[in-house]
Amino acid sequence: MAVLLLSDGTTFNGKAFGYAGTTVGEICFNTGMTGYQEIFTDPSYFGQLLVMNNVHIGNYGVCEKDTESKHVTIKGLVARNLDQYYSRHLAQQSLQDYFLQQKIAAIHQIDTRALVSYIRKNGSMNAILSTDNSDLDKLREQLATAKTMENQNLSPAVSTKTIQEFITPSATKKIAILDFGIKQNILNCLLVQNFSLTLFPHNTDFETIKAINADAYFLSNGPGDPAAMTEEVSLVKKILSLNKPVFGICLGHQLIALANGLTTYKLKYGHRGINHPVRNIEKNRVEITTQNHGFGVNALSIANNKNVVVTHININDQSIEGIRLKDKPVFSVQYHPEATPGPHDSRYLFEDFARLIYSAAK
Repeated sequence: MAVLLLSDGTTFNGKAFGYAGTTVGEICFNTGMTGYQEIFTDPSYFGQLLVMNNVHIGNYGVCEKDTESKHVTIKGLVARNLDQYYSRHLAQQSLQDYFLQQKIAAIHQIDTRALVSYIRKNGSMNAILSTDNSDLDKLREQLATAKTMENQNLSPAVSTKTIQEFITPSATKKIAILDFGIKQNILNCLLVQNFSLTLFPHNTDFETIKAINADAYFLSNGPGDPAAMTEEVSLVKKILSLNKPVFGICLGHQLIALANGLTTYKLKYGHRGINHPVRNIEKNRVEITTQNHGFGVNALSIANNKNVVVTHININDQSIEGIRLKDKPVFSVQYHPEATPGPHDSRYLFEDFARLIYSAAK
């Protein structure tokens, strides 16, 4: 048996899966029907207990090429049915074996519809998942000591520890990337544009980054509260002062906003899934997007900022999904155009970035 205890005292009992242990994190949910392995290895999920809203998870096993980072980054998993057996010929192991290997505890046989409805009504909160301890009093004590997601800078846990280079022999342009928890497919999408890439740790000093004389800069996705990243915001301000092309995704988008005097806020339960509709205001079209974020840019803070233009809006709740600057070649989006999982409606943004770089060089 296993137990899931929310910080407000709500309890769900289920069946243990994966690694035997106890884990704490902010509970959130993803509505995607496929792509669970890419989701589990997305560094932006670090610090969170994830509820998968689809009924069956694990039924197509685990395949190495589907990972977005070297490790599973979620703190734990909650699901309706976790399948030990799989039917995909490309899979190399079961989800059960994968979680044992990665030391990830999970609980299933949970009414995830009821749980997701509860989170939507009451908001995200901390929770504790245990597959080896049913003592609720002890679990409450452990849960009470856990930090909330607000005011936490979590990028140090998932950012690269060393500078890495990805050389494209035919490339004529070089991109400097600040890694706050980058997904592998973002790197893939940039390499497709025939760039050479240099990946920097989140806390690299400005002079080191500037020294490579990059043609443009990229700010990656990542976990945690952007408002807690004061040093990173200062670094982004210095990068923007170079007046070179800059593209930000998710957390990178939020840091660009903060560097330009805007504010961020915590969403009630976040946007996580592969079917979120976004309106591209400038092109007057709708994109179905992949999303994973619990914070957003405050629309009210944009109203009095004459240098920031809103480019994308979430159709479901009208939240800000994209901005650009009037006085610099800088733009960003809150969602994930690289997808994996999800549709490729927004891949054009990498092409837009390339065009911006080549036009800036003229």
